Amino acid sequence: MNYYLAVDIGASSGRHILGHVENGKLVWEEIYRFKNGAYEKDGHFYWDIDGLYKSVIEGMKQAANLSKIPVSVAVDTWAVDYVLLDENENKISDPYSYRDSRTADGVKSVHHKINRDEVYRRNGIQFQPFNTIYQLASSPDQLQKAKSFLMIPDYLAFRLTGIKTNEYTNMTTTALLNSQGNLDSDLLEAAGVSEHLFPETVEPGTVIGNLKKQTAEEVGYDCKVIAAASHDTGSAFMAGVGEGIFLSSGTWSLLGVERDTADLSEKAMKANFTSEGGYDRRYRFLKNIMGLWLIQETAADLNQEYSFAQLVNLAKESLFDGVFDCDDPRFLKPACMKDEIQSWFRENNLPEPVTPGDLARTIYRSLAVSTARACRQLEEITGQTYETVNIFGGGCQNGLLNEMIACQTGKTVLAGPVEATAIGNLAAQLIGDGQCADLKEARNIIRNSEKIRVFEGRK
Repeated sequence: MNYYLAVDIGASSGRHILGHVENGKLVWEEIYRFKNGAYEKDGHFYWDIDGLYKSVIEGMKQAANLSKIPVSVAVDTWAVDYVLLDENENKISDPYSYRDSRTADGVKSVHHKINRDEVYRRNGIQFQPFNTIYQLASSPDQLQKAKSFLMIPDYLAFRLTGIKTNEYTNMTTTALLNSQGNLDSDLLEAAGVSEHLFPETVEPGTVIGNLKKQTAEEVGYDCKVIAAASHDTGSAFMAGVGEGIFLSSGTWSLLGVERDTADLSEKAMKANFTSEGGYDRRYRFLKNIMGLWLIQETAADLNQEYSFAQLVNLAKESLFDGVFDCDDPRFLKPACMKDEIQSWFRENNLPEPVTPGDLARTIYRSLAVSTARACRQLEEITGQTYETVNIFGGGCQNGLLNEMIACQTGKTVLAGPVEATAIGNLAAQLIGDGQCADLKEARNIIRNSEKIRVFEGRK
């Protein structure tokens, strides 16, 4: 039996998913879970990268404890964040979190050298103030010491193998690559970085190498380290089972379709859509819209008194029908999400949500309205009409939100798979190990393995 280990790390937690193919179906189990979160120091937000690496190791040990030794392991995480290494290959500091607010100067610096429209015409990447290009431009002191640049999952792979690479799908989110997938000299210059910082860019499914001897001894076995589509959305899209619009629903919601070419059009730019690199050099033409971050932060503001399931039930009981602009940047990292939402309603002279149920309901309704708006924009830009929305990731378990999205979009919602990112990670390993010939075969296995719930929209 060939086992494959997916290490899927999100902004709030990580998990190790062990999978294998049996009777034409993908069988998987979660064997380890750990917490993650940015910490604050001196007014900035950072990731505890050493803590994340230790968690990766602990989860790999668990596979040995179960006597299910994987033939390979792959790591995926969120996008845009990175680690800079010095001449001794040590990290210069813990990596900044994309939610750190330092990048305003970086945005100004980059656009002073190359205007925002030209950046988009080169890379097709959605403007976000936390894009890597702006983060780097905001860190000149660190860049003076830097000899290597690694995205977060590539740094973890480097710690496992001693080999430095950057995986293609995640590298496209830096906004430093042009629409052909190559480092762009003008974008690098605008960010104040040298091309020499960047190791080889590899495709999903590439075997990076085996574990370092010390690492193998620590976890109790040796295995290959494979590059997943290491941007978690890239992995999640690999697990998509629909033929229409894809919606990766988690801390963020990422909505879009797969295309053969990048869209650098004026319409796409004005709507702030992005053409991120996907598996097999396809493009994920999508838009970042606010996701379950809103309910996660609100639950925290309510002192975790209610589980997410309880908040859904309270939302069903609520009669509050107000909707707010959940994509307003004010909701990116407010001091208190609950207060920020209530303030939005007061500032707009509207009745505000008061109870936990009201807050949950307005969040879900607002997310559904935002999703429908993005679907309309997508269809207008592409000139195509799509009948289905395949929602995958943790958010697809929320039946109320699925119903609201079906209602607001008028489309059939296909909900699942839940662990899309980890399953897509496993798919890259199956392809890399030769167990699947291509993504089409891997998706057929996934479709036969996962239970997909259907929610019909109102036409």
